[in-house]
Amino acid sequence: MPKVNKNEVRLRVHKRIRRRVAGTSDRPRLTVYRSISHIYAQVIDDRSGRTIVAASSNDKNASMDGGNVAGAKEVGRLVAERAKEKGVNKVVFDRGGYLYHGRIKALAEAAREAGLEF
Repeated sequence: MPKVNKNEVRLRVHKRIRRRVAGTSDRPRLTVYRSISHIYAQVIDDRSGRTIVAASSNDKNASMDGGNVAGAKEVGRLVAERAKEKGVNKVVFDRGGYLYHGRIKALAEAAREAGLEF
C-alpha cells in the first residue's frame, strides 16, 4: 500500500473548499497557512486578486512562536486589528484544508474576539 502524502490530501481538500469560498471586496477571505514552526494569515479580495492585510509569526517585529496555540492566537489578533484598520469587519474563513482544530481554531477564535465577523 502506497504511503499517503498528507500535504497532497490537504491540497485536495483545499481545492474543494475554494470552489465554494471566495472573497469579495465587502467580504474578503481570511486564509491560513500553517507550517511546523510558523503560522500565516492573509485577508484577500479574490475579485481584484490582491492581499488587503497579512500577519504571521514570522514578521520582523513578532515576539511570538508560531508553532504553538499561543502564537496562533497572537497572529489571529494581529490580523484582525490590521483588517479593522483597513475598514474590513466581515470576512469568510478559509481554513486552507486543515482541520478546524488546534492552531487553526485558536487563530480563528482570536480573530473573532478582536472584532472580525465570520
